[in-house]
Amino acid sequence: MSVQEMKPIKEGKVREIYDNGDSLIMVATDRISCFDVILNNIVTKKGTVLTQISKFWFDMTSDIIPNHMISVDVNDMPEYFRQPRFDGNSMMCKKLEMLPVECIVRGYITGSGWASYQENGTVCGIRLPEGLKESDKLTEPI
Repeated sequence: MSVQEMKPIKEGKVREIYDNGDSLIMVATDRISCFDVILNNIVTKKGTVLTQISKFWFDMTSDIIPNHMISVDVNDMPEYFRQPRFDGNSMMCKKLEMLPVECIVRGYITGSGWASYQENGTVCGIRLPEGLKESDKLTEPI
């Protein structure tokens, strides 16, 4: 008997999402992207590191606020995911409505933060000292 192949319902630059009926399975790949482009190279075990860091924080904060994680054990997932390429980098999750919130911590003035600073001396509404140069280290993260 062969294992039924599953296709992702959504593929991002780094993650793939599979529909598992009443849950989703999110797979963090080893792909890398830069400026919204997927590069040809991969970083071995990157997906595993991303998934295990997420698991750590979901476990650490679960007594503060519930989260969507059900399991990172492929033995809890459909048989298709019980192959080496999914072990460690896959997370079964509750289907929830996403709140589109992004958190960026900056230690250096670069990228879109640099562009904003050049325009009006602020990054995300935070006024920064005058005279900063691109890629300067900030006195404290913002």
